[in-house]
Amino acid sequence: MKGKKTGKFFYDKYCSPKPKKISSEKIGRLEVNVRGFGFVIPEDKENPNDPDIFIDPENMNGAIHGDRVKVRIISRFAGKLDGIISEIVEPSNENIVGILIKSGKKYFVRPDDRRLDFKIEIPKLKETVSSNTKVVVKIISRTPFRAKIIEILGKVGEEGIDILSILRAHNVDEDFPDDVKSLAAKVEISPSPEEISKRIDRRNLKIVTIDGEDAKDLDDGVFAERRGEKYFLGVYIADVSHYVRPQSPLDREAYRRGTSIYPVDRVVPMLPTELSNGICSLNAGTDRLSMACEMELDSAGNVTDHKIFPTVIHVHRRLSYTQVNKFLDGDRKELADCAENLDTLTEIYNLRKKIREKRGSIDFDLPELKIVLDEKGKPVEIAKKIRGTAEAIIEECMLAANETVAEHTIRKKIPSLYRIHELPEKEKLTLLNRFLSHFSLHINSGGNGQIHPREFQRIIKSVDGKKYQRVVSSFVLRTMQQARYSAENTGHFGLAATFYTHFTSPIRRYPDLIVHRMLKLAATSPEKLTAAAGNLQQIAVQTSKCEREAVAIERETDDLKSTEYMSRFIGEKFDGTISGVTRFGFFVELENGIDGLVPVTELPGDYYEYVESEFALIGLGTGKSFRIGDSVRVKLIDTDINLRRITFRLLPGVAAKNLIAGI
Repeated sequence: MKGKKTGKFFYDKYCSPKPKKISSEKIGRLEVNVRGFGFVIPEDKENPNDPDIFIDPENMNGAIHGDRVKVRIISRFAGKLDGIISEIVEPSNENIVGILIKSGKKYFVRPDDRRLDFKIEIPKLKETVSSNTKVVVKIISRTPFRAKIIEILGKVGEEGIDILSILRAHNVDEDFPDDVKSLAAKVEISPSPEEISKRIDRRNLKIVTIDGEDAKDLDDGVFAERRGEKYFLGVYIADVSHYVRPQSPLDREAYRRGTSIYPVDRVVPMLPTELSNGICSLNAGTDRLSMACEMELDSAGNVTDHKIFPTVIHVHRRLSYTQVNKFLDGDRKELADCAENLDTLTEIYNLRKKIREKRGSIDFDLPELKIVLDEKGKPVEIAKKIRGTAEAIIEECMLAANETVAEHTIRKKIPSLYRIHELPEKEKLTLLNRFLSHFSLHINSGGNGQIHPREFQRIIKSVDGKKYQRVVSSFVLRTMQQARYSAENTGHFGLAATFYTHFTSPIRRYPDLIVHRMLKLAATSPEKLTAAAGNLQQIAVQTSKCEREAVAIERETDDLKSTEYMSRFIGEKFDGTISGVTRFGFFVELENGIDGLVPVTELPGDYYEYVESEFALIGLGTGKSFRIGDSVRVKLIDTDINLRRITFRLLPGVAAKNLIAGI
């Protein structure tokens, strides 16, 4: 049956009611789609399932993506809301990154962010800036859009400008303020004898660091040995809190940044290199100040006793993951002087892993992908990161220390920051089970209706080695809540841990620095501890936000270089797995982890309808379906580096070459 159009809605003329006209106002954040329309997410949502408010492009009234706006709801139809923006309550970032272009005698900037679908005039441009230059502009007017150039980044296509543009779009500056640089330049090169004399001395232990070959900020060292039927495990973390004092310029800048950021071609550190690569880095052969978490473990790997204290250490050797994995594979000669330590660490790792598995800790074990760039920043290879036993040993040691420190602060009633991971939302669990049913799988809840992480662990193990393993694991992962920081300990669902914090990386994470600071205050200045506790929740909110922003930047730079890498393979045919389905097509993930879209317009011979409950596009005439997890054969037909978009065309059959590192 044909429908007719009324206002902004289509409805069936025989059955469906007309849109109900309503009038109310909400305040929320505007999120714009690249196709021009947007949604306002109300701030006063009582139920996460309540609908967002649809905004037609002609109803934006000057608002842009990210603005906090007041929206007048004009109609409700089939559970959906339609609105008009009536006021910009709080403008979004007024700085925009884009390409300078010349049109006639005027200059304009076209924003990189395609959600900002407008040109910005640059009036009275006095600087000698040529077209096709990346710039940062500050908005000075919205009616019409006008701006002034505040930074010239460089010509489009120049080395590093693409990544720099993404950083600036997120307001990230690699350079530090002058007062921070001045203070960093004065930091001592080695610990003072006076400070060393105040600490428990652990320089006699043959502590090692184990990191990647290219790591420069080494913030954790480990040492282990058998003591009769028990084990000793020492985790020694750089004492950044000794050098970054509260409310100093260093501290304020570290708080503002919240975390180090790792775009594909560089590192944007939380702290200046004088600290991150210098005095705070546990470099071998040097005395370094440290915070120790020393644990006693029983023969089953349970922590039975512990001590947490400031210390001074002297790292015996810097080891790489490659070296240690080689040692564990039987080539022991190179690391013979570390053999006892490494053998004991391996025993502890195996015991601790069993403990976590028994309690239900979830290990997704999704292979990480590494984009290899040449000296000019061009992607030359997509490789899977090999995670060996050495990496797992260090991770297990850090988990043990983080759990021990968290429990210590709870038992001793020391205010602190915690890394929490809440239970998945019921609505997401319902969606997950609907998805899993297509693979004859199901998440079971307990008698009280609560989900145990062991159920997720069971699902992940059940798909191990299956062709749809990555698709199922990714969907399960998306069902989870985002881990975040909090001043209240509520446990970590994914790790099945009652107590958890971040203690082990203060060089690159501000929350770890705060945990160190609170532990010290508890031991030395209880009166200051209470005052410091009052800021914890604010710090938790700020650092959680910084972490999300860093993840977004890293993902954007990966997507950019992945698209650039695939551009050389236009016309090639590949096997892939459907990883997502929408009304406008389905996404196909290749073996190298890169995914692209098969638009619904590229599906021949039928009209395909999106059936949400089936996670599928289904042909109305043929009944042919395309579901998440299906294997398909595709041809790469287009890439758009600016939009970071890869487009495939569906091909008949599923037997194409497998795409491995380097293709």
